[in-house]
Amino acid sequence: MLNKDGIISLAELAPLIPSESRLKKGPVAMAECIQDIPCDPCVLACPRHAITMKAGITDQPHLDQAVCNGCTLCVASCPGLAIFVVNMAHAPRSATVTLPYEMLPVPKEGEVVAALDRSGKTVCEAKVLKVMKSKVYDRTLTITIEIPKDLAMSVRAIRAGVKVGRK
Repeated sequence: MLNKDGIISLAELAPLIPSESRLKKGPVAMAECIQDIPCDPCVLACPRHAITMKAGITDQPHLDQAVCNGCTLCVASCPGLAIFVVNMAHAPRSATVTLPYEMLPVPKEGEVVAALDRSGKTVCEAKVLKVMKSKVYDRTLTITIEIPKDLAMSVRAIRAGVKVGRK
């Protein structure tokens, strides 16, 4: 639990997880921001206006899943690194997760990296499909990785530059 150990549990995230039917349609953002803090860059970053703050800047972001097309602009804009784009429609057995990345070394497309859960534990190998760097993203890269579909709601970080053991 976030208040107990600083790690958001899947139970706490349940209201934010897109419906199964929406996940089947393609990439969609997940704003894993569950605390009321003064922050709204994601609202400004979304060109489709899919993210809103109903009660002002100290509210939690609300994502209109029907409007979101998974463009990833919100991912790099979040100073809390709490927004991810999940694509369950990527392939029959694998999904993609686009996540923010502010570490060194920067992985290269095609590289195999360690995929980490919210606690920092390695849960699988991931293939880096895309590394995006843009002035729009300021200094935050967005990395798209391919992982087993059943881990798409768990993987939220990567560790590059290390050998990953097979699981």
